[in-house]
Amino acid sequence: MDLRRVGDDVFLRLDPDEEIHATIQSLAEHGITSAVITSGIGRVRDVEVGYLDSTGTYQTVIHAGPMELVSTQGNLAPSSDGPFTHIHSIFSDDDHVVHGGHLISATIEVVAEIHLRVLNSQSDDPMERVKTESDFVRLSFCDLG
Repeated sequence: MDLRRVGDDVFLRLDPDEEIHATIQSLAEHGITSAVITSGIGRVRDVEVGYLDSTGTYQTVIHAGPMELVSTQGNLAPSSDGPFTHIHSIFSDDDHVVHGGHLISATIEVVAEIHLRVLNSQSDDPMERVKTESDFVRLSFCDLG
């Protein structure tokens, strides 16, 4: 990964064999703990995407071959288990068939370029991930007032 920060904007370049979630979560090592993922493009493989069904279970599909990362968005927030990423993405296979949903995992095949807008200040995070009574992880907004 290579990154450039300009004010509250962070531009990431992810390199081959990096996993998207793990790489974005590693931004906490650079003091970035809350951010909005505004865009992402590139070439990935071993993509697992899904959706949350009515029982609260993720139904997933794995696409092993390389695919274009057409678009991605989401957020990075702190949680009791460490940095947490919630990402949705759209991919296109080599036949131009589009797939998308909640990103479970994806590995960089060639490169990915991702933009984030940092939300945390030196000492405050505006949001965090918390577990509900049913172990569902949801976003909670912090009172910074």
